[in-house]
Parts: sequence; C-alpha cells; structure tokens
Amino acid sequence: MSKAFTWADVAEHNTRKSSWLVIDKMVYDVTKFLEEHPGGEEVMMENAGFDATDAFDEIGHSDDAKDLLKSMLIGTLEDAAKPPSKNSKVAETTSIRASGAKGSSGGINWVAIAAVPLVAAAVYFLFAK
Repeated sequence: MSKAFTWADVAEHNTRKSSWLVIDKMVYDVTKFLEEHPGGEEVMMENAGFDATDAFDEIGHSDDAKDLLKSMLIGTLEDAAKPPSKNSKVAETTSIRASGAKGSSGGINWVAIAAVPLVAAAVYFLFAK
C-alpha cells in the first residue's frame, strides 16, 4: 500500500540530498537518479518539491523513462488542492531552506549590475583617445 503525502511534505524535499517530484498526483523520490538523468540534474532540481507533471509531459519521455519512473514511486498526493506555485509561500520557504539564506536579494547580481556601467565607462575613457 502506498503512502499519502501532502504538498507540505513534498515541498520539504527540494535538495540534492532529498528530491521529490509530483507527476500526475503520484510522488516520486528521484534523489538517486539526479546524476543519471539524461537532461541533467538541474532540470530535475528546478521541479524538486513541486508538481512536475507539465515539465515531464512536455519533454515526451520514452516508455523506458516512464518504466524507470515507476521504480521511484513512493506514494500518492493526498491534497486535492491546487499545487503550490514556485511563487507561493511554500515555495519561498523551500528555496530559503535550499539556499540556506533568508532575506537575501542575491547580492552578487546587484554587484554585477552595478559594475556594468563602471566597466563601460572605463572602456570608453580608455579607448576614446
């Protein structure tokens, strides 16, 4: 008999150490398959902790891939509610857990954005002679 999980249960498994996907209301533990996935680990990690049905269906996986997926089945989704989107509170909490940061606005990105005009000005003055 398979175990029933909630969206909150699934959302907790979004790291490389524990990665779960929901596909057609079935819950899969894909942790051990991350490195073997032909499309790359990143594709799976983007959907870890969320409903990956659309992403899975859009690719058009082979029958062999669908059979392999069956071996990773750990239960069913008990929530009838709509899955959390990646912009929901559950998703925000999940990404904070995955990154280990709270309230981070991606400081490196802001530094890079601020550096672009400075580099452009330096190049202009260097070659404007």
